[in-house]
Amino acid sequence: MTNTNLASMIDHTQLKPDTQAEKINEICAEAKEYGFASVCVNPTWVAHCHELLKGSDVKVCTVIGFPLGATTPETKAFETKNAIENGANEIDMVINIGSLKDGRYEEVERDIKAVVDAARDQALVKVIIETSLLTKDEKVKACELAKQAGADFVKTSTGFSGGGATVEDVRLMRLTVGPEMGVKASGGVRNLEDANAVIDAGATRIGASAGVDIVKGNESTSDY
Repeated sequence: MTNTNLASMIDHTQLKPDTQAEKINEICAEAKEYGFASVCVNPTWVAHCHELLKGSDVKVCTVIGFPLGATTPETKAFETKNAIENGANEIDMVINIGSLKDGRYEEVERDIKAVVDAARDQALVKVIIETSLLTKDEKVKACELAKQAGADFVKTSTGFSGGGATVEDVRLMRLTVGPEMGVKASGGVRNLEDANAVIDAGATRIGASAGVDIVKGNESTSDY
């Protein structure tokens, strides 16, 4: 895989709560320079990134119900609509993890579908299942519910719950959703070796703040 092809699979990510405009400007410039798929930022930065990325192929991705997933479906739907109005092209939403672990699967599907419906024909929806908090059976069920709800991708992690993407989880998610749905590996993908490993396991998108290091083949100390 060429560096260009690899870059086109990366969501160049900056989600830390203390992020300032200088860093957002930097990741947008890097995204244009290297040809990343998107920049992934908190909702407050969506309009700013939309302006900076005008005329480029780089999308604006944002996060909904982030990082806990514990807001209501109605709140997530509102966040989604607002983000799209501000220029978001892709939506990464966190499921209600407690509902999933309780076995309240209809609630989880409704939660996802609220975002899918709010984004319909306007933005891709990636569903963060937070693999580090789930059993194997729960991971499978979360992927099945995301697929049933009409999401475009399933995504491993927020990067904020003590664990990120693993090759085993990516492989399980790919097996569960089949070949047509996207799988995004996020959290802990820090270098080219990590990226190739999750791609080989079935990832079609990577979320990382170490995007530049990955495509340049450098080691990164990034924690996302």
